[in-house]
Amino acid sequence: MDKHTGLPIVGMVGGGQLARMTHQAAISLGQSLHVMAAGENESAGLVAGKVVQGHHTDLDALRAFAKEVDVVTFDHEHVPWEHMYQLAQEGHTLRPGPEALAFAQNKLVMREMMAGMDIAGPAFAEVSSVEDVAAFAEAHSWPVVLKAAEGGYDGRGVWMLDTAQHAREVVPELLAAGTPLLVESKVDMKRELSALVARSPFGQGAAWPVVETVQSGGINTEVLAPAPGLGEGLTQLAQDLALRIASQLNVVGLLAVELFETADGLLVNELAMRPHNSGHWTMDGARTSQFEQHLRAVLDYPLGATELLKPACVMGNVLGADEKPSMGPDERVHHLFARYPDARVHLYGKEERPGRKLGHVTFLGDRMEELRDRALLSAHWLSHAVWLDGYEIH
Repeated sequence: MDKHTGLPIVGMVGGGQLARMTHQAAISLGQSLHVMAAGENESAGLVAGKVVQGHHTDLDALRAFAKEVDVVTFDHEHVPWEHMYQLAQEGHTLRPGPEALAFAQNKLVMREMMAGMDIAGPAFAEVSSVEDVAAFAEAHSWPVVLKAAEGGYDGRGVWMLDTAQHAREVVPELLAAGTPLLVESKVDMKRELSALVARSPFGQGAAWPVVETVQSGGINTEVLAPAPGLGEGLTQLAQDLALRIASQLNVVGLLAVELFETADGLLVNELAMRPHNSGHWTMDGARTSQFEQHLRAVLDYPLGATELLKPACVMGNVLGADEKPSMGPDERVHHLFARYPDARVHLYGKEERPGRKLGHVTFLGDRMEELRDRALLSAHWLSHAVWLDGYEIH
């Protein structure tokens, strides 16, 4: 408990942009958010009031951090499960707990759990040899999707295999490196969706509107809220599915269920038990942001309202350019606000590198297509310092 405020202290393991934005939400709630970051220059480490340096794989560092806070939560899934279990056994409060996080840490464990719950997903199989991939492809056809069961994100840890020869070139090297693998059938999908929900220890649940996520090279570039043209039936199905998974796994905090929309319905792609890129729009476009809601949930406060503030909201991710822009970030922000004074800009304080998520920009309004134009142009300008010429404005 914080002796100055009389309010509980939340500790977040990980110093990335999710912890940075959770810190912003904590300020308005009067909360003290302590951050455990691997380096002082990490995104959250630059702004949080209490930053403890330590690596998430160091049990002693995690133990010392947990002793100083009332509840521990996470901005990524990479803390070793055995460390989380040990902390829980020692009486520290972890939300979500290790039993839930195991399903977000390992895609094979998640797939097996989903199958046991009769939740639809791509066909899958564990891979321990090239022959496993070939046998799977014989049953389900090429191409197939090879995944690292642990550690992949933003397109990393995913390989599209077109032929048996391609599998022979890729699989042995990964297995030799000790990478646990699974293979999945390639889904013929219409688009990708995300159902974001929150759940408290008391069991209260809350769901935001289902959104469409637009990907490029495995990286999310846009989020459209609500998902255009998604009927009430599929919306309710996705929200109910996410709330069911959260309850079944005893998730406390946020759960993002990434979905494929197909001609036959919805398939679960992956799970994330933390604030999620598909929920950044809620900072400006929803009654309660995902970051405030996560804090409410892990502290067992009543959850906040989740409705949209306007009929439509679009978020564009700012991704680092291949070449260094001609002007600095301060000048880029200046020019953006001159062109779009209604832009909501969130920069993460990161060093610019090609493809790196540097921030996001959000627009609210009535017409989705107009908002998409503005978000695309703004995100590209903030990363490249170049306005897209010849882009058709709706």
